[in-house]
Amino acid sequence: MTGIYEILGVPFGFILRFIYDTVGMGNYAVAIVLLTLFARILMIPSSISQQKGMVKTQRMQAKLRRIQTKYAGNQQKIQEETNALYQREGFNPMGAGCAPMLVQFVLLFGLIGAIYYPLSNFLYDSEITKEEIALLTKAVQDLGLAGNTRSAHLVELIIIQNIESLQGVAGVSEAAINAIKGINFDFFGLFSLGDVPMDFKGLHVIWAIPVLSFVSSMATGFYSQIKQKKQNPAMASNFMMTGCMTLGMPLFSLYFVVNYPAGIGIYWIASSIFGFISTVIIGQIYNPKKMLAKLMVDETVARRSRENNLKQTVERKEKNN
Repeated sequence: MTGIYEILGVPFGFILRFIYDTVGMGNYAVAIVLLTLFARILMIPSSISQQKGMVKTQRMQAKLRRIQTKYAGNQQKIQEETNALYQREGFNPMGAGCAPMLVQFVLLFGLIGAIYYPLSNFLYDSEITKEEIALLTKAVQDLGLAGNTRSAHLVELIIIQNIESLQGVAGVSEAAINAIKGINFDFFGLFSLGDVPMDFKGLHVIWAIPVLSFVSSMATGFYSQIKQKKQNPAMASNFMMTGCMTLGMPLFSLYFVVNYPAGIGIYWIASSIFGFISTVIIGQIYNPKKMLAKLMVDETVARRSRENNLKQTVERKEKNN
């Protein structure tokens, strides 16, 4: 898992730094929110594809019911005809519900990598070298600042939070120390984006992050499920289709936000809000009822075209004979 974070963290760290320096107001939290907005924009084609897939699934229900009625009692034949229908239509019944979540995983792991390793991925090579990062890492371990295994995994965040105590480390330039001090990793004076909620016992403002993350993610999932039930009750009853969106993502987000740096929670809250807005807008532009009507018209046109072609072929053969 660490390797994935390190690989994806490089491009995400570069993008974060660009946003931080240009439109992020020199604030890491603002840069994360803007990066999330950028990521959500990248996901729009996937969301549109999902919307179209839902409409196509709704249209497929009538065809599936005809198969079930025609071959009632013969489950093997029903399965064969169903698979043949899926193949003819180029339809994947498992792809509509969870595909966008896979895209989110890539974005999430990239962002985790950028937040986990800000010295390696956020700062430029001209500001701090790999050798200096290694020296600071060793100093943190020697001073016992790394703590438990999980904290040791966040050693670069620990360096940022304890940089005042590490100024005298041999081999680390003053320019590197100043570059680290220059990172605004503070969340408006409330906590550091590198802080992990699980490390705080009792009431603390940082616990608002996992709560808001879970609530916003659940709200988005329930909105999508209610909308789906109105459009296609048969599809909404399929837990494999709706479970990923309604329950899977909120629970997954809660686990990550509680056990990982607060910056991940900022990402997840922003992602849920932007996702909700995106869902509403796409639902208006790609209205399911209008899309279903258009799909039925297209199928009718295609069927008549095939019938005419077949009729012309038969007429030509009769004429030639």
